[in-house]
Amino acid sequence: MKQIFPSVGTLFLVLVFAPSAYAQSLPSGVTDAMVTEGQQIYAGAGLCATCHGPIGEGFIGPSLIDAEWLNGEGTYDQIVVAITDGVAQADVKNAMGMMMPPRGGSSITDDQVKALAAYVWKLSNGG
Repeated sequence: MKQIFPSVGTLFLVLVFAPSAYAQSLPSGVTDAMVTEGQQIYAGAGLCATCHGPIGEGFIGPSLIDAEWLNGEGTYDQIVVAITDGVAQADVKNAMGMMMPPRGGSSITDDQVKALAAYVWKLSNGG
């Protein structure tokens, strides 16, 4: 007789190893420390949560927690450029029609932009 449900051992292996099997590795040059720092910048000095919501779910600005990108394909390098340069009114594709100023209107440094981009990349890639 065919077994319809997986065995307890199979379920255990799936639950233990599936998260690591599906986790994407960070882009080249990005560290876990950058992601952690970026999360703090996102919620504070970067002013990101004001428009993108506390966890990136979207508010005035678009969601950052899904795989859909309105400008570019969401690569780490593209995110760095988008944060650094902002999104001009002519390039806005979000429902609210709001542009994003360079650095989100904050005065974060280049290193902070890179850390923030690491966090945003991680958000959009299942982090």
